[in-house]
Amino acid sequence: MNAPLIQLVGVSKRYGSGASELLALKAIDLSISAGEFVAIMGPSGSGKSTAMNILGCLDTPTTGQYLFKGAHVEALSRDQRARLRRRYLGFVFQGFNLLARTSAQENVELPLLYRGDNAAARRLAAQKALQAVGLGGWERHTPGELSGGQQQRVAIARAIVTEPAVVLADEPTGNLDTQRSHEIMGLLVALNRDHGITVLMVTHEPDMAAYAHRMVHFVDGRVASDAINPNPVIAAPAGLGVAETV
Repeated sequence: MNAPLIQLVGVSKRYGSGASELLALKAIDLSISAGEFVAIMGPSGSGKSTAMNILGCLDTPTTGQYLFKGAHVEALSRDQRARLRRRYLGFVFQGFNLLARTSAQENVELPLLYRGDNAAARRLAAQKALQAVGLGGWERHTPGELSGGQQQRVAIARAIVTEPAVVLADEPTGNLDTQRSHEIMGLLVALNRDHGITVLMVTHEPDMAAYAHRMVHFVDGRVASDAINPNPVIAAPAGLGVAETV
């Protein structure tokens, strides 16, 4: 069998010390294979966000091992973790995190600018990513000229423009209405299914988690359950090339 893409082995995370000490993660084990779509769930304070920060190389475990493609991430320097993020990971956030006065094209180009790609390569890659999320022709629009669903599509385009192995989505539908939420979930399913991108999604919404192939529940800093979803919601591939109007 192929080795997992991601492994957490006995990972704990401690904040503070003494009376103020908080053990956010308690010796968790988690393995994720390439191409999976995993929903990470749990109540506030359960450790799910801490786990996602470690998986996204935004934080490091206090104890335990984090292996990505067999490399020990916990042993990497800050700069090495940053390079790993730029090469392999894409991020989607609940609040979109777009630059307000910057066009969709320029927002999507940002990761490539940080990576040092030239202007022509950035432009072509950003246009391709916007086409992939159904926003071809919207390149010059600023976030203020886009609906919430369109802004999240721009954010997803920004996440995939570097062709990452993994997209980490933190409550990606939290600021959207029901219809737009299901459209975004359909887009994430399509990226996972058609492009082989591994998707790790934090959500507190069971109807959004139902799109995932696997559900991991955190409680009190531990993995309380880890189960295959026998009947994931099937998202139709049609419609990704059409963006909704404002």
